[in-house]
Amino acid sequence: MGKGTGARPRRGAVVHAGAWWVWALGLGVGASRTTNPLLLGLLVAAAGYVVATHRSSAPWARSYAAFAKLALAVLVVRLVFAVVLGSPIPGTHVLVTLPEVPLPHWAQGIRLGGRVTAESLVFALYDGLKLATLLICVGAANALANPARLLKSLPGALYEIGVAVVVALTFAPNLIADVQRLRAARRLRGRPDRGVRGLLQVGLPVLEGALERSVALAAAMDARGYGRTAAVPVAVRRTTAALTLGGLLGVCAGTYGLLTAEGGTYGLPALGAGVVAALAGLRLGGRRSPRTRYRPDPWNARAWLVAGSGAAVAALLALAAARDPAALHPGVVPLTAPALPLWPAAAVLLALLPALVVPKEPS
Repeated sequence: MGKGTGARPRRGAVVHAGAWWVWALGLGVGASRTTNPLLLGLLVAAAGYVVATHRSSAPWARSYAAFAKLALAVLVVRLVFAVVLGSPIPGTHVLVTLPEVPLPHWAQGIRLGGRVTAESLVFALYDGLKLATLLICVGAANALANPARLLKSLPGALYEIGVAVVVALTFAPNLIADVQRLRAARRLRGRPDRGVRGLLQVGLPVLEGALERSVALAAAMDARGYGRTAAVPVAVRRTTAALTLGGLLGVCAGTYGLLTAEGGTYGLPALGAGVVAALAGLRLGGRRSPRTRYRPDPWNARAWLVAGSGAAVAALLALAAARDPAALHPGVVPLTAPALPLWPAAAVLLALLPALVVPKEPS
């Protein structure tokens, strides 16, 4: 096949979809370890740069803008809550005093209105920016990882769950693409595409298209034998369920321990034991799914570099948070400007490694 637009990209140039998710989740874990707005801004900039240079033109790759808008909305809502509902953070720099609404006795600890201080707004800004960064990291994974290739790489035990998750993840980008296409068509015809009237007239074709895709997907899944399972012994099924459930509980407990200061002693051992048990359960559970894989995506050196860069960001920021928590969590009382810690900032720059080692995927 020639080098035209229909040429398939070389398999060696395609990065495993799971590597992109590991990279993005590593950035998210790093963001959860700090409230420093400078470090969070570096994480957002790194994720945005990699997405801008490596996402394709597929419909599911256009969801990054929606996640960015959602992150901005979360940040604005967090600031509005801090203004309207107040904040437990004490402050002396009063910006404005709103009329305070008296509340009944059972609503002690909650207030509406009152003093709005600079310290409370800065605290809300740091807190909201951390959550917004987590959303942007998830959006980067959605924009870079091909959901169809991710489904092909799932273990056989998670095939049915994986199909449901992939369908759910691809529904929103396709819905956004349909809305944009219909609004552009209405503008070309000189019809309104904004306001309540435009929303109502665009909503019906969008729902109709979603229903048609659902029916076509159901027919394709039924034709390919979706849901058929092989017979396995009862002992194997029980062992699989015990290993998988115990492993997932261990992963949850270990993750909680790593994300909190109190569980630092048991977090890593519990996470490791949970991962081993879950992998063993998934290995046994794969016997129930009699399916083959056509041209599976290899986990090559580029995938290791992409996943390793995200894991390195998470590990180094976690280490920095343990050694120098003041640098990663700047105080607001007294109100001071945040400083940029040098070696944690250098660790965040490791997130740009995929932009250097991964060739751009052709449109």
